[in-house]
Formats: sequence, C-alpha cells, structure tokens
Amino acid sequence: MTEPRRRDGDGLGGILQGTATFEELREQAVALRREGLSLRQIRDRLKVHNNNLVRRLVEGEPPPEWTKRPNAKDDLRAKARELRLQGMSYDEIQLELGCSKSSISLWVRDLPKPEPRRTKVEQAALARRARWDHELKIRDKQRQRTKEEARKEVGELTDRELFLVGIGLYWAEGAKSKPYRPNERVIFVNSDPDMIALYLAWLRLLDVAPDRLRFAVQIHESADVEGAQHYWAEVTQALPSAFYKTSLKRHNPKTVRKNIDEGYHGCLSIYVQQSAELYRCIEGWWQGLLAGAMPTNDIDSGKV
Repeated sequence: MTEPRRRDGDGLGGILQGTATFEELREQAVALRREGLSLRQIRDRLKVHNNNLVRRLVEGEPPPEWTKRPNAKDDLRAKARELRLQGMSYDEIQLELGCSKSSISLWVRDLPKPEPRRTKVEQAALARRARWDHELKIRDKQRQRTKEEARKEVGELTDRELFLVGIGLYWAEGAKSKPYRPNERVIFVNSDPDMIALYLAWLRLLDVAPDRLRFAVQIHESADVEGAQHYWAEVTQALPSAFYKTSLKRHNPKTVRKNIDEGYHGCLSIYVQQSAELYRCIEGWWQGLLAGAMPTNDIDSGKV
C-alpha cells in the first residue's frame, strides 16, 4: 500500500491525500470559487473533507452573492431610514422598531434632521406670524417709499434756506443765555452725527473759520471712550488739537442704560471761540424768524 505523500513546508500533515500538492489544490479551488461554487460544493468536488483546509484553499476569494446570508438588521435599517424621513425622532423610532438608539443613529446619520413637529396651536401661531411678517414687509416698503418721496421734495438747499434752517437748529439744540444765567457763547451739543454735520455746514455758511472751533466728547465711562473719540474726529474732520479732554459720565448702578450698542458714541459739544457777537446775531435771527412766521395781528398785539 502506498503511503500518503507529505510535502515539506505545507504544515498540513496527513490532511492532503494522493499526489496533489497544496498549490495544485488551491489553483483548482480558486477556479471553482470563481465559477460560483460554495465551500461545500468545492469540498465535494475536490474530495477534501476538511473544512479548515477548504477555507485555506480559497482564502482571499470573495464568496458568490448567492451564498451570502441576509443580514437580519437590513430590514430594520431600511425601516429606520423610512421612519426618519417621515420626521420621527430617535425615541419614536426606537419604540417602533425595538432597536437601540445607537444603531438608529448609525443608520440614519446621513439623513437631514427633521423639522420639529408642532401642535395645531403652534402651527396656527406660526401661520399668524408668517402673515404678520409679510404685512410688516409691505408696511416697511411703504414707509421707505414715503421717506424717499419726501426727501425728493426738499431738493437742493439754497444758502438762504440753509441759513434759516441753521437758526432753528441752533435755537432747538444750542446753548442759550438766560436772565438768571447770562452767557453769550455759541455752544451746540448733539449725539446725532447728521445734526452735527448740518450744524457745521451752517457755521461754514456764516464764515466761521475752522480754527475758531473746539470740540469735546461727553460719554459714559463704561463705553468705548477711545472709539468715540476717533468716531467724532472722523465726523468733524478736525485735528486732535481741536478737542478738549473727554468728559466721562459716572455710572449709576441704579440706572439701567439702554444706549449700550455699537452705535453709541456719546455726545459732541462744539464751541465757537470769541462768539459773543455771533450769539447776539443768532438771538436776533431767531426773533426775526419767529416774527416772520407769526400772523400780523400777533405782531401788532405785542405777542412777539
């Protein structure tokens, strides 16, 4: 009787029978695997009855599709994705399918997060808000249109019109001499940069030289003081030497400040040096403007 052949280095002992080497058997097994045979079919075809050896013979070759067992979770995964697309939360999907939230998270993580579902009351409130937002947009367009039409009505100011506007502007916002506090000095204080620009244009119309102007910033001590100084320097285009020391307003802990946004730059005071004569003119101009606006009978009765 012929003994089984044993090839040095194959490590298979008495598993291989006959004259076939491992390499020869592997070549046959790989060919059968690529034809679509299962491990059992290859084992029977080659008459190799050791399952471990069969697996080694086809190592590296993927199994044919028909031999793959269906994943028990494939159906759950597909159902979880379907429920997620319907807007369900992880908790709701877990109750529906009975699987863990960690698995659900893994299965649906590429899907967009659903919008939160709302009650009928919440949906009605959102609908009302949407209608109101639409109405606000219409009203805002109407406001802007009214403002633009009004702006066009003004047009370009003549020197006389600017002269009259400046008189009213100063008498509304400028310092005035009082019987109990005589002070004939031209001082204008405001926080609106447009008002400041208009006032400076008026002073230029009156031939007030720039070197007669001095400026002072008044601002809350907790605000951006340095930023406000730079801001007003840009608005006035004045040299740093024209600015007095900034006046800081003390913080009152009992007061709730509302002017704390980035648009707060404090107030700017504008002083005209050697301005007593100019102040007297402003008072006279104001009286003339007032008299020109009053009915004749008021003037005759001495009300002006």
